[in-house]
Amino acid sequence: MLLRVPATSANLGPGFDSLGLALELYNYFSLKPSKFSSIQIHGEGSKNPKLRIDNVFVRIFNEQLKKLIGKTLPFKFTFENSIPISRGLGSSSAVIIGAISAAFKVAQIPLDRQKILDIALRYESHPDNITPACVGGFNACMLSCNQVRFIKKNLPSTIEAIVVIPNQSISTHLSRKTLPQKYSQKDAIFNLSHSTLLASAFFEEKWDLLREASMDRFHQFFRMKQIPILFEVQKTALNNGALMSTLSGSGSTFFNLCFKEDTQNLKKALNDKFPRLKVLPLKFDNFGVVFDDEFKF
Repeated sequence: MLLRVPATSANLGPGFDSLGLALELYNYFSLKPSKFSSIQIHGEGSKNPKLRIDNVFVRIFNEQLKKLIGKTLPFKFTFENSIPISRGLGSSSAVIIGAISAAFKVAQIPLDRQKILDIALRYESHPDNITPACVGGFNACMLSCNQVRFIKKNLPSTIEAIVVIPNQSISTHLSRKTLPQKYSQKDAIFNLSHSTLLASAFFEEKWDLLREASMDRFHQFFRMKQIPILFEVQKTALNNGALMSTLSGSGSTFFNLCFKEDTQNLKKALNDKFPRLKVLPLKFDNFGVVFDDEFKF
């Protein structure tokens, strides 16, 4: 069995813990029946021995499989990881969604994406990464009674993403501690209005509104201060064709969206200005988690 799960970019500026989208950058998870369990990791995380000793995918998979069929089974696990770890591109959400989906498949239970999302909340309490990882596309989402409520929008091929990935990671848990404990009514209204307009702009494909609608007062400034070069990344992107430029999740990756015809020019501008940072053009994923017999190319 082989499945893939896409990278994700969440928050998208003012949509703190409520907006996210999926990107064509994948982690692949292979499971083959075996006499004993083993783990092989290629790509991101392959040099981290801890991921073989206590692998989150294997742990969650075994937990869910035991709940579904009453026991665990030995597998040869092979991971091909392309999503950078702790860079704000949803690597942990990809693992969580992948593990739960794999358990459903092994248990021969139909892949109910709503159930998978609700189970995923036990491991990830915010829906903005797990939702696009599960269903793909752009998502506006919220939590209600321990369930994820979401509306999905498939993204057209006329727009693309360019992510800028620093070498430095930012811990989501630690970065939240840098945020203010209280916000003014003015700032709360600012973010509420901007996130509402941002979601509407995505659903209506009014891309000209993204630049202003993606402005934020809740978290970006405080997180970007940890890696000051990100302010220059954002400025450079917006001056060279980006329709919006926002911190991806808690960072350190920066997410930029542009028209397809502007991708190469924006990539060149970012590469020229930041030769030590990884600049990666990506298309959007509209499928979320899929298995080998469902791959769309």
